[in-house]
Amino acid sequence: MDIIKVEHLCYDYVATDEEGKIIEKNTALSDVNLTVPEGQFLAVLGHNGCGKSTLAKHFNAILTPTEGKVFVDGIDTSDEDRLFDIRQTVGMVFQNPDNQLVATIVEEDVAFAPENLGVPPKEIRERVDDALKQVDMYEFREHAPHQLSGGQKQRIAIAGIIAMRPRCIVMDEPTAMLDPKGRREVMKTIKHLNRDQGITVVLITHYMEEAAQADRVVVMDKGKVLMDDVPRKIFARAKELRAVGLDVPQVTELCVMLEENGVDISREIIFEDECAKAISQLPLKSRTAVIPEKKHAEEKENSDIIAKLENLTYKYSIGTPFEKTAVNNVDLSIAKGEFVGIIGHTGSGKSTLIQHFNGLIKPTEGTVYVDGKNIWGKDVNIRDIRFKVGIVFQYSEHQLFEETVAKDIAYGPRNMGLSEEEIKKRVNAAAESMGITHLLEKSPFELSGGQQRRCALAGVLAMEPDVLILDEPAAGLDPKGRDKILGLIKQYHVQSGRTILLVSHSMEDIVRFATKVLVMNKGSVFCYDETDKVFERSSELTDIGLDVPQITRLSRKMKELGIDIGEDIYTTQRAAERLLTLIKGQNK
Repeated sequence: MDIIKVEHLCYDYVATDEEGKIIEKNTALSDVNLTVPEGQFLAVLGHNGCGKSTLAKHFNAILTPTEGKVFVDGIDTSDEDRLFDIRQTVGMVFQNPDNQLVATIVEEDVAFAPENLGVPPKEIRERVDDALKQVDMYEFREHAPHQLSGGQKQRIAIAGIIAMRPRCIVMDEPTAMLDPKGRREVMKTIKHLNRDQGITVVLITHYMEEAAQADRVVVMDKGKVLMDDVPRKIFARAKELRAVGLDVPQVTELCVMLEENGVDISREIIFEDECAKAISQLPLKSRTAVIPEKKHAEEKENSDIIAKLENLTYKYSIGTPFEKTAVNNVDLSIAKGEFVGIIGHTGSGKSTLIQHFNGLIKPTEGTVYVDGKNIWGKDVNIRDIRFKVGIVFQYSEHQLFEETVAKDIAYGPRNMGLSEEEIKKRVNAAAESMGITHLLEKSPFELSGGQQRRCALAGVLAMEPDVLILDEPAAGLDPKGRDKILGLIKQYHVQSGRTILLVSHSMEDIVRFATKVLVMNKGSVFCYDETDKVFERSSELTDIGLDVPQITRLSRKMKELGIDIGEDIYTTQRAAERLLTLIKGQNK
C-alpha cells in the first residue's frame, strides 16, 4: 500500500501586486509522479533549488498543488477538512530547528504535539521520555531550548515528531547541523523507526553516506525526478550525479577512480566492508604500499601570533540552576596566515570559543589577545577589534538585510568610516572574490542559499579583517555549493595570506582545507596540531564523538584484510594512488 502518492504534481511560487495580479511566477515542481510505499525508507537528493523541500512540504499539506494531486493514505491533501488527519499521519522535521521549537522547557516542547492530539497525560509522559531517549537528549529534558547548541535543538525537534507516533516522518536535512556522533545517532534512530516500528521515512539529505542506507533514492533536478532506483544503481552513475551538483560516497568514488584506471572492480559499491573485500580479491602485485616519508611543517620559532587565549573560561547563566561552563581554561595561540580547522562534538564549546576572538562574548575568566593587545584592556576600542576579526555565523543568510547585495556588502566598510571611493573598491573586490559581481544589484533575498552565503561572506571580507572566522559556512549546501564556497575561501586565504578559522562538522572538508586542526572536547582543548597528526589519533577522535573520513575507515578495514596503504589516507585521490601502485606493480 502506498502511504504517499503524487500524480502529475506542478507547483508555482507566485508574487502578486496589491490587487492580487501575478507579477512573477517561479515553477518549482513540474509534472512529478511518485509513490512511497508504506514502510519504505526513501532518500531524496538534489542540488539546492531543485525542488526537494517544496516536494516534501506537499507530503503533509503545508503546500497544495498548483496542478496535479497528492494523496496521503488515500486522502487528497487539497481537502482542507482532512488536514488534521494528514498531519497526524505525516510528521515533518525541518532543517532549522529554531523554526519548530515553541516551549521554554525541552520536555514541554516535545509534549506540545501529543497534547494537541489529545493524548492522555500518562501516555504523553511515556512518549516524551521515550522520544528524548531515542535522540540521546533525555538528560536535557529540563533545560531551556535556547540554551542548547544548534545540533541539540535539532534532536529536540526530531523528538517532538517522534512523540506524535506518525506513520510517516519527512525529514528535510535533519542532520545538516549535527556533529558526526549526532548524525550517527539520528540515522540509527531513523533506521530503528523504519525497520523496527514500520514507520515510513522520507529523508532529504546532502550526505551521500546517509542516502546509501536508504531502501531507495530519488534524485531531483530542475523540479523533476531525474533518477529513481536503489542506492547502488544511483551512485554507480557518478558522472551524471556530478553533472547536477551532487556527489557519491567516498568508497564509490574510489571504485570509479580505479575502474577508470583499468581496474576490474564494480561501481555499485557503497559501503566500506564490501569495498575492502572487493579490493582484497584483486590480483595485487604487492599488499603493502611504500609510504612516502612525512614532511611535517617546521615550527617557526618567531612566528607572529595574531590571536591568543590565556586561561580562558566562560560560563553561561552564572548563579542560576542552569549555570554551565562552556569553555574551560583554554590556552591557545593562532599564528598569522594559518588556516585552522576547528572540530568537536555538538556542545563542545566551538561556537562559544570563537565568539571571544572579536569580543562578542566577554570571558568569565582569562584574557583574549588580538595582535598582542588585550581586547578588553582600557586602551583598546572593542569596535576596532571587530573590524580586525570578522565572523560569518552558522546561518549566515540571517546576516543579510539591505535592499541590494551591493548595499549589504558595503554596510561594514561604511561603518568603518571609509570614503565612498574606497567602499566601492572593497565591495567590488569582495564580490569578485566570492564570484557574485553579477548579483550586486539584486536583492539578497532573491538569491539561492549558496549565493546568500557568499553574499554574507563578502560583507565580512569587504572589511578586510586580519582574521576571518567561519562557523559551518557550508552547512545545508549541496556538494557543488559546498565545494564552491570552501574553494573560494581557500583561494582567498592563499591570495590574501590572512588567517582563517573554519568550524565544521565535516571531517572531509577539514582534511581538504585546514593546515592545522583544533579539537574541542567538553569545553577544553583536546589537541591542536597539524592536520595529519590530529587524524592519526582517529580512535581517540571517535571516542569523543567525532569521526574520520569514510576513506580513512576503509583503509583500516583493508589493513585488517592484510592490505596496507598507510595510516594517512584521508582523501580518495591518495587512496587510489596508493592502491594503483599495488595493483600495477609500481610500488618502489
